[in-house]
Amino acid sequence: QVQLVESGGGLVQPGGSLRLSCTASGRTFSNYAMAWFRQAAGKEREFVAYISGSGGSASYAAFVKGRFTISRDNGVNTVYLRMNSMRPENAGVYYCGDGQAVGVEAGGYDYWGQGAQVTVSS
Repeated sequence: QVQLVESGGGLVQPGGSLRLSCTASGRTFSNYAMAWFRQAAGKEREFVAYISGSGGSASYAAFVKGRFTISRDNGVNTVYLRMNSMRPENAGVYYCGDGQAVGVEAGGYDYWGQGAQVTVSS
């Protein structure tokens, strides 16, 4: 049974930084692409970043490029999202997902974590 468990959410001031973690279990972590999506209240889940199984390829949504960094440590089955220079519009519930291949559509991912709430406010 595949499980993804997120951690690291919380309250951050505008301009501040936060790091999310997502630890996976249940299948060979390095074989699967991982991604982060964000869902604001009343809106659909939107792509933030993805990373390939090896970690050699990553891509970002335009609105986070240069501020957020996705990385993974296959030795501990964990993917990270480092978020810098945060803005109020970055708030929401962040979900990690895993799938067979990288992509920007939520439907392309097989499993999801429970979500991590991120609030950006002074």
